[in-house]
Amino acid sequence: MKLKKVIFLSILITFSVRAQITMTPDLLWRLGRVSLEDLSPDGRSLLYGVTFYDIQDNRGTKLVYQLPISGGQAVLIAGEEVSVSSAGFIDNNTVYYISGGQIFVKSGNQTTQLTDIEGGISMGKVQKLSNGTYRIFVVLEVSASDYKLPTYKNLDKARFRLYDDLMYRHWNYWEDNQVQHIFYADVPPGTSKVKKAVFKDIMENEPYDAPLKPFGGTEQFTGTFDGRYIFYTSKKLRGKAYALSTNSDIYRYDTESGTTTNITAGQMGYDLNPTLSPDGRLLAYLSMERDGFESDVPRLMIYNISTGQTHMILDDFYLHDVVWESNNSLLVTYDDSATVQIGRVRIDPRRIRTSFTPVTSGWFNYGSIKTAAGILLASRMDMNHAPEVFRIDRKGQAMQITQVNSSIFQTIRKPIVTRRLVPTTDGRQMLVWVILPPDFDENKKYPVVLYCQGGPQSPVSQFYSFRWNFQVIASQGYIVVAPNRRGVPGFGREWNDAISGDWGGQPMRDYLSAVDHVAAESWADEEKMGAVGASYGGYSVYMLAGLHEGRFKALISHCGLFHMESWYGTTEELFFANWDLGGSYWDKPIPMSYTKHSPHLYVDRWTAPLLVIHGELDFRVPVEQGLQAFQAARLRNLPSKLLLFPDEGHWVLKPQNALIWHSEFFRFLDSFLKN
Repeated sequence: MKLKKVIFLSILITFSVRAQITMTPDLLWRLGRVSLEDLSPDGRSLLYGVTFYDIQDNRGTKLVYQLPISGGQAVLIAGEEVSVSSAGFIDNNTVYYISGGQIFVKSGNQTTQLTDIEGGISMGKVQKLSNGTYRIFVVLEVSASDYKLPTYKNLDKARFRLYDDLMYRHWNYWEDNQVQHIFYADVPPGTSKVKKAVFKDIMENEPYDAPLKPFGGTEQFTGTFDGRYIFYTSKKLRGKAYALSTNSDIYRYDTESGTTTNITAGQMGYDLNPTLSPDGRLLAYLSMERDGFESDVPRLMIYNISTGQTHMILDDFYLHDVVWESNNSLLVTYDDSATVQIGRVRIDPRRIRTSFTPVTSGWFNYGSIKTAAGILLASRMDMNHAPEVFRIDRKGQAMQITQVNSSIFQTIRKPIVTRRLVPTTDGRQMLVWVILPPDFDENKKYPVVLYCQGGPQSPVSQFYSFRWNFQVIASQGYIVVAPNRRGVPGFGREWNDAISGDWGGQPMRDYLSAVDHVAAESWADEEKMGAVGASYGGYSVYMLAGLHEGRFKALISHCGLFHMESWYGTTEELFFANWDLGGSYWDKPIPMSYTKHSPHLYVDRWTAPLLVIHGELDFRVPVEQGLQAFQAARLRNLPSKLLLFPDEGHWVLKPQNALIWHSEFFRFLDSFLKN
């Protein structure tokens, strides 16, 4: 994307905002999407990315800027010609970035192409070792084995797949005998166009992925500053064992001997994201205790590199980011009562005593924390503001650093975000966000939309989603009810665990408690209420369709689970299905997930119009789930629509598809809740 194109887009955005006083789907896709890339070692400069989407080209372009912490003009580093995937500092004066599948290094006005690898890399980073050498990390695809499909004489036009084990597909791709490995090469500064032959595969001849597919990134590997050790995450299982387990581990690769050691053997859940202390003595990582439970509480672990001892130092919070602030202090982000905050963990390496102190507060979500030289940066968002970069002082006060979308959000009229505690049917208190339309008038009545969260172990926090955007929904004149029902983190382990095996039980009662509580308000039109959701939220919509007793006049399910037996037989990550459903449908006794909590059992009670949305490349919740639900609704003579996206998976990611998604979403809601 040319720079002049970006400038034109900014002008277009400004014009659009002046013409539209509330957020719309079209304007949402014209926001710049900000990412915090890195902070320089001296704490004086940051790198941030901004992704702009071109609706006509149907793609996004990411630009990376460098900005002084003290203020001043942002300088474009890369992305004007070819989109950037990631960037970081090598030292105070040198940055690297990945563009077009290669790594580039920029120092001052000089840019050097560091790698020249045929086919490009999927991800990578550059580390400056203590001797001044650059260590280049790249992730490349390699063959898991020498297996090849059988050939058949005179049948050269045949196209087929052949499998003899699980997992034969994952999320949105078919197993193709390819795995990703971490490679490294050590080169002096000033080197250019390093070929693949120079790199060393740290998992040579191993048929496993590192980082973990499909979502693992460079946070899953790191190297010691002296260059000797590389620590990385991998789940060294294949076939059915891989599909049934979350038992990834942290491995230590010795670059001198070429040997590998599993430093988390015996820790049975996910072990993830190794990060080194500034002095290189300690390694922090996250560890889940229970094998098979992908949403277990991540424990903060410390591994002493010289002694080999490991200590668990924090298991009270659902953690996300972990970064070292000093040799005896770490900063973490964690779920806290439907927000994501930053906390400080102090440790005494001799006794492994810890103290935890909240750093931030308020109705915000913090993430992507970076710290150096006493400076703390993080991205921050809330339901009315897309992410921007903030600096947080020692008192937890945040100051906005980037202003990519500020002019837009200062101009539009925003919904009103409120929070209430709602009594549940079993005597608990549930935090529910209620988002009121812009210019809300308590003397009027408004249609109500119940939002059902996916996950299922995902909090309804202060996120600013570019798909399920509460600001957009409320700005179309709807009251949004967003409950933190049973099963979301941030409210203690018991609340988080309660949904497993009980998908259609207490969580459904929680949803109805929340919407009934709001429906009792004079400004809520209880005759015009709908329910919407994706994934487990889509399942919730299908389940509520048979339980709502006339409450809802419109239902929208995106990639929802409808028939639990058929879903179990076609999904891929079976550890998730086994844990959350309580086992398979042939177990004895048969889990209630199949006998009581499968939405298809209640189709005879369906009364509300239904919009089914599904991506045909969704292998987590295969498209057949949506087809079955739509077919059932039509056979029940209910007004229904089926919206399919042949080139999307579990999420709708392409700009034009997303705009169609929003258009059909609101057309359906409006036709039953406004007319």
